Amino acid sequence: MIYPTPRAVALVAAGFPVALLPALVHPRLWGLWLVAAALSAIAIGLDALLAPAPRGVSMEIDVPGQLPIGEAGAARVSIAGVRGARALEVLADLHADLAPQPVRGIQPGPDGRAELEIPLLARRRGRPTVDALWLRWQGPLGLAGRRRRVEVARAISVVPNLRPVRAAAFRYFGARELSAGVQVERFLGDGSEFEALVEYVPGLDPRAISWKASARHRELLCQEFRAERNHQVVLALDTGHLVAEPLEGVPRLDHAVSSALLLAYVSLRLGDRVGLYAFDRAARAWAEPQGGLGSFARLQTLSAQLAYSTEETNFTLGLAELSTRLRRRSLVVVFTEFVDTVTAELMIENLSRLARRQLVVFVSLRDPGLDAAALAAPHRVGDVYRSVVAADFVRERERVLARLRRMGIQCVDAAPGQVSAQLVNRYLDIKRREQIA
Repeated sequence: MIYPTPRAVALVAAGFPVALLPALVHPRLWGLWLVAAALSAIAIGLDALLAPAPRGVSMEIDVPGQLPIGEAGAARVSIAGVRGARALEVLADLHADLAPQPVRGIQPGPDGRAELEIPLLARRRGRPTVDALWLRWQGPLGLAGRRRRVEVARAISVVPNLRPVRAAAFRYFGARELSAGVQVERFLGDGSEFEALVEYVPGLDPRAISWKASARHRELLCQEFRAERNHQVVLALDTGHLVAEPLEGVPRLDHAVSSALLLAYVSLRLGDRVGLYAFDRAARAWAEPQGGLGSFARLQTLSAQLAYSTEETNFTLGLAELSTRLRRRSLVVVFTEFVDTVTAELMIENLSRLARRQLVVFVSLRDPGLDAAALAAPHRVGDVYRSVVAADFVRERERVLARLRRMGIQCVDAAPGQVSAQLVNRYLDIKRREQIA
């Protein structure tokens, strides 16, 4: 398709009044504007003929097969056959789950080839597609433009982002320990599981003295304990409509999945057994708790398959179903979301029922924008209304969390960038204190 460029429109618009000036000198010179119009049309047509034909333009695109959510990737595009063109522009036609990209301009080389990268940023998990590429270029004079649509139809698998998991794992364990398989945190001195016999020195608990071992070795020996392993940790993920809402550009569910995978990795490294449960209106996924780092891949695959739901979460059915699947006391980490005290009543009731037999940790994501709106200095009347409403939501949120804490439920309520670290630290503290047994 051939179309006039803004330069051509400006040339015609500027030349038309100039061509009419001779008519002001003599009426018989009015036809000169026809000559000017014809010359403009000839210049535009000549520029269109000199521009590369769409049939001679070829394109190759390399789309990544997998993309972590929230991380930027790139599609590499190679274009050939645009020799002599100027102002080459490329626009990617992307699926709605990929962030839209602006038109990108590039100058072709002398050989008529051009290469560029189109950023790809996934907003949700799934298999979004790069549908097509629009190419637009101008002739040598910049008066006529041509365009071509190239079908792509390439799908990208958007998976949970494991980079924060790896980074935090190295931070908690260290590169040397990860490669050697050494257990870093053993919680020596805490817990109830026997670790070793050590020589008694002043300052040790006299109650830990082993009199039989001391008699055998004829020296005063003291028992050293460590935190018990082989506990059962269950990650319960709410997949209802509230957690499908975006927070900082990523759905809340995906923030929860990243935090859950990090906790799963740390728990498996420390010898516990980890399972996964997902629910909204009904149970959606279940993985029996298993130990060993080999089961981490199973949890990763299952969490990547969790779908975004538009259903209202049924806490009564979901948590009751989870209770029937747990045959021993476990640490149940519930990732969910609520709006206010009214909508949270059923959630609180069922969490309290679950906490009678299990140790429950409640995890929710705090919206930094809501806190900022509540504390923002008002400049207009609308700002006052907004601040008051935001402050009401913050207060109701604190009321719900306070009620849960009074029931013995441990709460982690933090911004997306802080929730993973706080959750792991809470788990380590629970394990050190032997609260699961």
